[in-house]
Amino acid sequence: MNNMTKDFRHRDEGTERRRDLETQRLRDSDVKYNHSTEALSKEVTRNEKQETRNEWFAIYTKARNEKKVYERLMEKGVESYLPLIKTLRQWSDRKKWVEVPLLSSYVFVRVPQHQLREVIQVDGAAKFISFEGKPAAIPDKQIDNLRLLVNGEADIEVTGEKLAPGDPVEVTTGSLRGLTGELIKINNRNKVVVRIDRLDINLIIKIQKAFLRKLH
Repeated sequence: MNNMTKDFRHRDEGTERRRDLETQRLRDSDVKYNHSTEALSKEVTRNEKQETRNEWFAIYTKARNEKKVYERLMEKGVESYLPLIKTLRQWSDRKKWVEVPLLSSYVFVRVPQHQLREVIQVDGAAKFISFEGKPAAIPDKQIDNLRLLVNGEADIEVTGEKLAPGDPVEVTTGSLRGLTGELIKINNRNKVVVRIDRLDINLIIKIQKAFLRKLH
């Protein structure tokens, strides 16, 4: 084999090697592209589901506008919840039981995220309670606890004070059956703390220890 033939063979082999490397690079690029596209598609799907899933949010209202905001939301067909409790009010000539908001200036709505802007336009609404700059979704269980407390006509104390956590417990008897919270002792009395995390609010309920079971 003469030198010229060898040179041509070397050139052909080099060209084929470069072609193989370029083909592999393109294949690797396609794989990375497909993976990134798939990840992006999954993220978009997740965001779309979150945008359309109904979740509970807390609206902070203008002073003494809770009932008005609630009524306006209901008129618009928005699923809303305003926890009300009965309290005895004293006037100069009489006493009367009246319904007042359990949590001053709060109304809860259950809507998908894409409706939040529309909902907050209701007259009397001030803002959504937010976390890290975004309206904070409130777990269904915490709303369920509020309903149990209101319907059970419990003796409730509302406080924003930071309290030491205790044993997780569930009420097993009576009108508050199913209520979950944390057992603490205040002034040697057993009480259950129900936390509304995003609002930094604690609801304290006096209850007999015999009505509780410890959660594991």
